[in-house]
Amino acid sequence: MYALKLQPETPDAELISAVLEGSEVAFGTLVDRYKDRLFRLLGRYCRDQVECEDLAQDVFLKVFRKLDTFQGGSAFFTWLYRIAVNTATDHLARASSRRLRLVEDVVLEVNERDHDPENPAAPAMAAELASVTRTILDKLPEKYRTILILREYEELSYVQISEVLQCNLGTVESRLFRARQRFKEAIERDHPELVPQR
Repeated sequence: MYALKLQPETPDAELISAVLEGSEVAFGTLVDRYKDRLFRLLGRYCRDQVECEDLAQDVFLKVFRKLDTFQGGSAFFTWLYRIAVNTATDHLARASSRRLRLVEDVVLEVNERDHDPENPAAPAMAAELASVTRTILDKLPEKYRTILILREYEELSYVQISEVLQCNLGTVESRLFRARQRFKEAIERDHPELVPQR
């Protein structure tokens, strides 16, 4: 058994070594460290809480089984994100009756949290924008939808996105440009009332 005194700040690399030596506690620490980020990411692909939990379990099971293949050339969380994105898109492709959904947590909480007495229409406008965003993202090809989720909502850097998607920086930049362009064109075409006036 791997002898490691676990601390909250124990580096990922040490935890991974401990897991590979048979430490279940070390794997539990990795799960605890990344479960919130993973749930947030998966929650952008599906709205159903139970489905998200099932996907998260599937992702962590794959991580556990494949941990010996992690080379350490990138951050552990980008490797985890890669598995999560692949798992979510594969799952939703199999469930062809369902469309990929994006849930904007902050916008959806507006009605409960951020009531502005000076602008009573703000919650309704925010909810409409959230609905329009989901509709447009539903219609984008998966490669554009995913890159927008990783950049605009998960706020990953271009380098992190290239590691998650396993493509070069030039591809990330051009794909993100095309994704934003398609999104902008869809808003201007289908919802001109939401385009800021200059």
